[in-house]
Amino acid sequence: MRARVIRAYFWVSGQKPQIPGLSLYSEFRKGRRFVSITVQRATTNDLAILYQIERECFTIEAFGKEHLAFLLEDPNAVGLVAQMNGKVAGFIIGLIRSALDGTKVGHIYTLDVAIEHRRKGVGLRLLNDLERIFVEEGVDTCYLEARLDNVAARELYHKQGYVEVERLEHYYHRGVHGVRLRKVLKTSK
Repeated sequence: MRARVIRAYFWVSGQKPQIPGLSLYSEFRKGRRFVSITVQRATTNDLAILYQIERECFTIEAFGKEHLAFLLEDPNAVGLVAQMNGKVAGFIIGLIRSALDGTKVGHIYTLDVAIEHRRKGVGLRLLNDLERIFVEEGVDTCYLEARLDNVAARELYHKQGYVEVERLEHYYHRGVHGVRLRKVLKTSK
């Protein structure tokens, strides 16, 4: 499968860029330069850095290398890696499954952004790109889980149209609860 490379430029001075055809930007308070976020398909060749970021983002509930490899090798998986200035900034992995009624369902298993690259639009970019691929593949609904105490993640998902549909008691480990969220994706049916 040909790797998709998508670029977006973000103006860091707080002013919208004057580049024809550019619609994606994020405003930052500091700096005065363009920052490039490149998104491409993740492979098992990326496993070492993905695992490092996974461990940085999560503690007890972090996926192991074997689990990440299993997800990436699944033929129904969509894994994306975001890079900023040639350095991996984050990644997302989702799977596409067929529901009993014949519709396709997407499930996001992990969305991780390295601490040094947070609050720069990386997570949003990965989420939007994965959802776009899901729609291209005919996915109607997308699910994901988040820790109940992860307010930043839950706010991001709510802003993107996700709705909390179920509270998950002791989902991550004893005493650490989760919430399942769902979003109906816009398909071109």
